[in-house]
Amino acid sequence: MSNSRRRFLKATSLGLLGAAALRGQAQTASNLPPGAPPAFGTGPEVGPEVSPSTFAEAEKLMQVQLTEAERDMAAHSWRRTMASLYERRTGPRKLALESTLAPATQWDPVLPSIKVQPKQDRFVRSHTDPGPLPSRDEDIAFASVTQLSQWIEHRKLTSERLTNIYLDRLQKFDPRLHCVITLTRNLALKQAKQADTEIAARHYRGPLHGIPWGGKDLLDTAGIPTTYGAEPFRDRVPTVDAVVVQRLHEAGAVLVAKLSLGALALNDIWFGGQTMNPWIPDAEGSGGSSAGPGAATSAGLVAFSIGSETGGSIIGPSMRCGVIGLRPTYGRVPRTGAMTLCWTLDKLGPMTRHAEDAMLILKAISGPDPGDVASVPSHLDFDASAPIKGLRVGYFPQWLDQNPATHVDKEAVEHVKKLGMTPVEVQIPNWPYNSLNTILFAEGAAAFEELTLIGGTNQLKAQVPDAWPNIFREARFLSAVDFVQADRLRRKVAMEMERLFAQVDLLLVPSLRDEILTITNFTGHPSLTLKAGFIEVKKARSDWAPDPKNPVPTFATPRRVPHGVTLIGRLFDEGTIGTVGIALEKSFGVVDERPPGY
Repeated sequence: MSNSRRRFLKATSLGLLGAAALRGQAQTASNLPPGAPPAFGTGPEVGPEVSPSTFAEAEKLMQVQLTEAERDMAAHSWRRTMASLYERRTGPRKLALESTLAPATQWDPVLPSIKVQPKQDRFVRSHTDPGPLPSRDEDIAFASVTQLSQWIEHRKLTSERLTNIYLDRLQKFDPRLHCVITLTRNLALKQAKQADTEIAARHYRGPLHGIPWGGKDLLDTAGIPTTYGAEPFRDRVPTVDAVVVQRLHEAGAVLVAKLSLGALALNDIWFGGQTMNPWIPDAEGSGGSSAGPGAATSAGLVAFSIGSETGGSIIGPSMRCGVIGLRPTYGRVPRTGAMTLCWTLDKLGPMTRHAEDAMLILKAISGPDPGDVASVPSHLDFDASAPIKGLRVGYFPQWLDQNPATHVDKEAVEHVKKLGMTPVEVQIPNWPYNSLNTILFAEGAAAFEELTLIGGTNQLKAQVPDAWPNIFREARFLSAVDFVQADRLRRKVAMEMERLFAQVDLLLVPSLRDEILTITNFTGHPSLTLKAGFIEVKKARSDWAPDPKNPVPTFATPRRVPHGVTLIGRLFDEGTIGTVGIALEKSFGVVDERPPGY
């Protein structure tokens, strides 16, 4: 045994779990004979007294069954063998862990047998004519980034004018949508004027130069509040920009607003209220937790936005608000300076109104950063006009007849055929995929441990059973053994996805199908969600669990809302789903339909 382990065992007062520990009969480190090796169960008793009945009740939570003798042994040895493991949190040598400190273990989505795609960097934009500059401000506001960038590059439109259009729209429509936490007017106008000066001097930085954008308010912005949408952090002002913010500044983009997110990145309720869906602003939330980016992008209040996803927070509001949501491969975009919810799950990505726009932004924000140990070098191979004929598109036929799929999902398969791609029926095993959420809940509870233990989460507006305050408290009772088993299941699921992608080039799935939403967030595969058609709903949709005390609104006349489908790509193969997304977007023919009233 190493000296370091000897010192550790003596310092943490651990001891041997056994009958000798019963009823005060255990030996202590001080009365062991010289030369005796350190052993578990030889330290002083610490922590509160426990009894056999304590373990009898705990068995219900831990899903184990002890005999009476086993409970008796555990109760009388607990304070010697296990209680000292809490010393880091309870003292006497209490040690705080910095919020920037990542776990020693890391999730690598690339299994040893996977050949990572692609092998080259290539970025080829479309060559479409942007057309003449519209005369109406609202038509300019809803234009694609591709169009805006060309108008600005050729000085048909100034960044300052465009920035003022979006600032005015943010101010006008935010009272309806509750999507803005901080309007960054002064910074935006300064950046816009600088962009116009540089472009006039023929110093054009690229397609994002002078383009106004909004960031989900978990991205640090130097000197500007970054609140996480949560009451305890509403006065938090960082001193350094998040890396993604830095990269967009370097690209010449103009930050016009910090956009809302559900508190601590859950759903759509924050300290300023509930962010609403522009298509049903009187009755339905925009979905979460990238609620503000989804609403603001859909309503033409920004040219594009940056959201984040841990378990569906880009896909959900993109689906509901009818925008493009690109969730990159885990590790492609660095999260340095972004709020941590889950180290092995969090991802940052663009939300736009057109598929090609999302690829432009992905290119600007990709690449590793030392501050994020999970970020890795990666190639981005994208050609907007690359041929897609013959690509194998996997789909799950049984899901098309089940909620949440609609006729739009079924019709999307026909569009695949029409474009010359080959639909391939696929299946996955009927495994307990939700067991993976043991990792989500445990990591989230660890990230906000201090806030939870001091009662800070009690300040959050949402205090229902499925909100973070209750989940973080309940997660304290999860089993560490089950966490490890969930981690092993994660690898098994990743191996299954490797098998699936040996059969197809990409997947087409109902956006909010629980199994695939959970699977691909844990395996780290990229996704592209895009508006594919429209459906009618008789009841508002919610990200929250049904609450009989607060039923969702119903509509006497059904409401027409967008419905999106989602493409899932191979690891680091965003180029393929981007190209296919552009083709499907044209085929669907609904990309330019706007929410009424904006």
